[in-house]
Amino acid sequence: MSVFKAGNTALITGGASGIGLAVAQLCFKHSMRVAIVDRNTDTLSRAKKTLSSSDVETYEVDVSKSSEWKTLRESVLKKFGPVDFLMLNAGIGAKGTWGDEDYFAKIMGTNLFGVINGLNAFVPEFQKRSGDKPSSIVITGSKQGITNPPGNAAYNASKSAVKTLAEHLSFDLKDTKTSVHLLVPGWTFTGLSGNVPGSTTTKPVGAWEPSQVADYMYKKIFDGKFYIICPDNDVTEETDKKRMLWTAGDLVQGRPPLTRWRPEFKEEAEEWMKKQSV
Repeated sequence: MSVFKAGNTALITGGASGIGLAVAQLCFKHSMRVAIVDRNTDTLSRAKKTLSSSDVETYEVDVSKSSEWKTLRESVLKKFGPVDFLMLNAGIGAKGTWGDEDYFAKIMGTNLFGVINGLNAFVPEFQKRSGDKPSSIVITGSKQGITNPPGNAAYNASKSAVKTLAEHLSFDLKDTKTSVHLLVPGWTFTGLSGNVPGSTTTKPVGAWEPSQVADYMYKKIFDGKFYIICPDNDVTEETDKKRMLWTAGDLVQGRPPLTRWRPEFKEEAEEWMKKQSV
């Protein structure tokens, strides 16, 4: 049995554009009822027109505020009933540096507490479920939360924390009918790379379309995979695995952190990547 089933309810944060909208469209194609959550009123309006149906509702919510989640939960339950597919996808990609309090607060507020608030609002209801009806929770992470490249400490930390939360949630729900999945997109043509709804920006050759990520996610959920590490047109699954292994090696081998980007380790890392098989 699949959670993508007619009459089931999906709730997707960051759902008005990019990957979130692509997953909303996927759910809609399966005749699901869809709650699209976002804080951008323009993209919410566009999404509502794109998926014009009584089975689709949009909600303007700041996911960083727990009080707004309580209102959202009540509204969705009243409109559609219990949520069967919860996707916590909202995220921002601001840049900043040490001493920039707003940078850390904004990133953590949306990327981390947007997930924490969503889980606190809905996981207790998933835990109370009985019977054989399947349900799923998807949390959107990032490769930056795994391989940790330099240059955006708050973003990387937020996505690393999200990975940890998803792993614990998967363990805590292992004896239920709720499957948990960490979606880790590759380079995807979303608003973070210029694909704002209504824009005429051309997709970079190396990037995937959001619909490709949604289709890949769908297949991996069907296959029962927790880690959904998406490739793109530039980076293969094999390359991703090598990068993750090298990163883990910093800890295991006692090297300093982020050696892939340190000049004194550059040649060694490149040679290892060429020779390593996964």
